[in-house]
Amino acid sequence: MFAYPSRVFPTARLPDGKRRSRPIPGGSKEARASRRGYDRSVTAASAPTGTPLNERSLDELRALHADFSEQYDELVAEGLKLDLTRGKPSAEQLDLSDGLLTLPGTGQFRDQAGTDLRNYGGPLGLPELRSIFAGPLRVPVAQLLALGNSSLNLMHDVIVQALLHGVPDGARPWSREEIVTFLAPVPGYDRHFSICERYGIRLIAVPMTREGPDPEIVRSLLATDPTIKGMWCVPVYSNPSGAVYSERIVRELVSAPAAPDFRLFWDNAYVVHHLTDARPEPIDVLALAAEAGHPNRPLIFASTSKVTYPGSGVAFFGSSPANVDWILRNMSVQTIGPDKINQLRHIQLLGDEAGVETHMARHRAILEPKFDAVDAIFRERLAPFGAGSWTKPEGGYFVSLDVADGCARRAVALAGLAGIAVTPAGATFPYSDDPRDRNIRIAPTFPALDELRTALNGFSTAVLLAETEALLAGR
Repeated sequence: MFAYPSRVFPTARLPDGKRRSRPIPGGSKEARASRRGYDRSVTAASAPTGTPLNERSLDELRALHADFSEQYDELVAEGLKLDLTRGKPSAEQLDLSDGLLTLPGTGQFRDQAGTDLRNYGGPLGLPELRSIFAGPLRVPVAQLLALGNSSLNLMHDVIVQALLHGVPDGARPWSREEIVTFLAPVPGYDRHFSICERYGIRLIAVPMTREGPDPEIVRSLLATDPTIKGMWCVPVYSNPSGAVYSERIVRELVSAPAAPDFRLFWDNAYVVHHLTDARPEPIDVLALAAEAGHPNRPLIFASTSKVTYPGSGVAFFGSSPANVDWILRNMSVQTIGPDKINQLRHIQLLGDEAGVETHMARHRAILEPKFDAVDAIFRERLAPFGAGSWTKPEGGYFVSLDVADGCARRAVALAGLAGIAVTPAGATFPYSDDPRDRNIRIAPTFPALDELRTALNGFSTAVLLAETEALLAGR
């Protein structure tokens, strides 16, 4: 098996022939300035601000540091125990799906074709459930599988099967390659990175823009590095920035010259998780890939984990006919079929595609005030000091916060000592290495609204204290 040293960010050769080490911050200086790295929408830069901390006099910084230190000491004395670490549904959201607990009901164990679902078989999953999610995912029912309870488990297994057996269009199993590389848009999802790190797959960070991964860097890397076999993508409400891939970016990803067995791991986890009425039109990545001559490139994953119950949902896999046949052959020695009774109760709970929309509107009613609270508190606490910039996503489960360079780890540590657990700094980058030490993922979904406000206010104090400490240390 190949191996690659951790904490290494390979260089990228750009079309001008120059090499850029650590292709993370986001293109040229001009590009970084124009898009603030990877901010999706409203940031602190658009909120009312006072004099930024880095423009304050030494005496002003000392006075502010004393004030923030006093606030922090009071925060620690409160003995809080609050958690903003993971994007989990709240108990109130889980209550929305409690109908599952009594479904499908005594004597209800047949699908529309009359098949007894209590028995073995049905490896594709129930067609009625596949038809409900085929529209939002833009996958034909015949090419969409309804499987177990975890899309992360599916992504893991697909990578392992590719390592063991290779994929359609490939010359050999990936494990026989000296090096296997994945592109990792950043900031990104730590569990994606963990799968690659577990199996020695090299990760190259690619900066996100407001409409998806930087296409210039992606195209350059794919054209010059045949070891690149995959790329992680969260195309709708990307984790954690909330970015939505544009059709232009998707066309770039499906058409760029690459290794024949290069795959887009298309994790459409948040495709129905809207927070506003401005809903992006789903992009048919399979059709665009086929049009570009690479029909086998996208591998689409999704689940009902944040629609119904995270531990008792249904995961989906969609792709080209060749890829669907490939995964079914591999799974045939692993399972004789998924939990069809669970799929039946999901059909009964959700009903149809319109039922999913109605169900997700109830989720939105719970979540929207929490995301509004993040923006309001950061505007109130951070913006007056020019401290940080953050996204205001139109869907999904996270907010991406950038603090001053070199301050993320300190801010998270201070918050932890005050009883406010936040996603570890660096988690949104491969190998947990954010080279600028500035990005922090905020997960506002799980706490009650009052607890969330308390946590955000306390965390803001930690950010302000960390930034004033760093500025004073540099004076």
